[in-house]
Amino acid sequence: MSEVITEQDKAYEAREEAAAPGDDQPMGDRVNNRSLRPRSDAFVEFMSSGWDDNEPAIERLASAEFTPARLQTLSEAFPGERLVIPAGQPKVRNNDCDYAFRPDSAFSYYTGLGQDYEAGAVLVLDPNADGTHTPMLFVAPRADHYTQDFFKDPHYGEYWVGPRAGLKELEAMTGIETHDIAQLADMLGKNVGTEPGAVQLRVISATDPQITAMVQGLRAEHGFPDEAHNTVHDDKLHEFASEARMEKDGFEVREIRRAVDATKHGFDNILRKLPSALGKPRSERILEGAFNAVSREEGNEVGYDTIIASGAHAPILHWIRNTGTVNAGELLLIDAGVEVDSLYTADITRTFPTNGKFTDFQKKLYQAAERLHDWGILPVDVEESLSPEGQQHRRWLACGVAHHLGLDVHDCAQARYESYQGAKITPGMVFTIEPGLYFREDDLMIPPEYRGIGIRIEDDVLMTEDGPEWISAGIPKQIDDVEAWMAQMAAEGAKDAR
Repeated sequence: MSEVITEQDKAYEAREEAAAPGDDQPMGDRVNNRSLRPRSDAFVEFMSSGWDDNEPAIERLASAEFTPARLQTLSEAFPGERLVIPAGQPKVRNNDCDYAFRPDSAFSYYTGLGQDYEAGAVLVLDPNADGTHTPMLFVAPRADHYTQDFFKDPHYGEYWVGPRAGLKELEAMTGIETHDIAQLADMLGKNVGTEPGAVQLRVISATDPQITAMVQGLRAEHGFPDEAHNTVHDDKLHEFASEARMEKDGFEVREIRRAVDATKHGFDNILRKLPSALGKPRSERILEGAFNAVSREEGNEVGYDTIIASGAHAPILHWIRNTGTVNAGELLLIDAGVEVDSLYTADITRTFPTNGKFTDFQKKLYQAAERLHDWGILPVDVEESLSPEGQQHRRWLACGVAHHLGLDVHDCAQARYESYQGAKITPGMVFTIEPGLYFREDDLMIPPEYRGIGIRIEDDVLMTEDGPEWISAGIPKQIDDVEAWMAQMAAEGAKDAR
């Protein structure tokens, strides 16, 4: 990849410019040993001219039809308060390389912005005298060829990162009034105070430490120095934003359906590759690559790290190393989901016989329901195990069997217990349902033939007025259907290989 210019580069350049010709620079002071950008006036002038216009396409986002209702609900919950919802900043992977940016889910929900549109952006709901709010989006202007940042700024400069949406583009895309991020501090500090009619601030505090520090500084300056109280204040905003996503609107449901469809295509691609991957070193990663390729072709990314768990890896709930060899005769557990460009994800698990056909013993485990006691594995009766005082069966099913799904694979996680696990299931909620059995290879409380086998079958379900709709019903899970699916994909894979 091309190297980027960091703050260290800039500091080093400044020091070199300040040094007179011939001055000695101690070797220990050198901060960067890479080639540096030219800094002559001739270079700057040459780079600042001779470029054709390169305006990014502007198209109103489909989500813009739905965000006004979301913002209104948020506004009504916090009248008279200024609400701050950051997108977040890129996270360093190593040295000067960042992970691909993904905005915070609350920011994405209330702006409708997915993909990696705007690192560093901030959504502000500014209170009006009548109790309503004016949503405002604060972003960095375009660093196009009319600016020196075009070739100097590695994060925003379009020479480095390509054309990006600026103020007018994002306002057209989202329908939200958009301003220069340089104006944010003045906006946040306007009329903040403890006197009647003054404004209080709330921020989703975990997303962007710089924005949180700015808000905390303003609060301390204007009569709100109690950090513990402020934290409780902020947590309520995060909690509300999480609970607001529990009942999905039409756009969200449509996007989750798209994610499930793309995920099916990813599983198809895995099964095409499976016969040729058997027995190869790190063949779990061969299959991971087959799925992840589809996630990038049809979506934004994977919604979470793909689990390709063969043999004894399958009972490991979050096996994401995927370094193992997929061998013939084993069961293969795959837990994967495509995140589409709007950032909504699917979450699907299927368990396959690597030979293409389940053995009788594998069928027995795959079809199990309330069988631990019948098999003589459960050391107590069913009633005791299911009681709060028992729960012995959870040794082989330690995780839960359902969770909300949406922008996050474990969506709405900041919600209160009574609004999540203690709440009624209502139309619009989307869940995963994921029963499983996990028999670790080192578990001495089960017969040897059970050890090293893990089975999970996970589907995505929408609750409707007429009952649950299994969104992922098109992804086979019955034994005969799975075997037919595997045979069809294996034939396609063999044909493609010719």
